[in-house]
Order: sequence, then C-alpha cells, then structure tokens
Amino acid sequence: MIEIKYFKTKDYCKVKFNLEVEAKKVELLGLNGEWKKGLTMTKKKDGSFSIDVNLPKDSQHEFKYLVDKKNWLTDPGSAYIQNVFGTTNSVLSI
Repeated sequence: MIEIKYFKTKDYCKVKFNLEVEAKKVELLGLNGEWKKGLTMTKKKDGSFSIDVNLPKDSQHEFKYLVDKKNWLTDPGSAYIQNVFGTTNSVLSI
C-alpha cells in the first residue's frame, strides 16, 4: 500500500511505502532511476515493512521491492509497466 501526502507550499510529496511480506529484509529500488542502491525498509512490529520517501510533485517512478536480496516483488496496489527484462515494474505517478 502506498500513501501520498501533498504539501501546498512544497514542490515534493511525502510517500509512504508499506509492504506485507514474510522476510528478514526488504529494499525499495528504482525511485529516481536508482536500481543499484536500494532504500532499506523498516520492519514493523506486525511484521510488515515501511519507508517514507520525499519525491517531487508531477513525477513518475518505476520501482520494485527486493526481498531478502533474491526475490523481486511489485507493489500489489500499483499500476505496472513492462521493463526491458521482460518482467514488470510497479509505477507511481505523483
């Protein structure tokens, strides 16, 4: 699940990414075209993972979750787009 908070006086939004998955570690990759260095998500008490990220307004981002350094997951509530590898990426339009 993704939650977006818009600010009237800022040129960015606060985006909260949440993922419910059984894992030890989850990283968020692809935002702003960054596929090599992931953002490590925080594991919450209920076992889900979460991270807050500031992203520019009027932008579009492809992303995926990397679970335990081996499994790629798309966001279940997001739109999808095919990538150059023949799989899909999640798409977030702000």
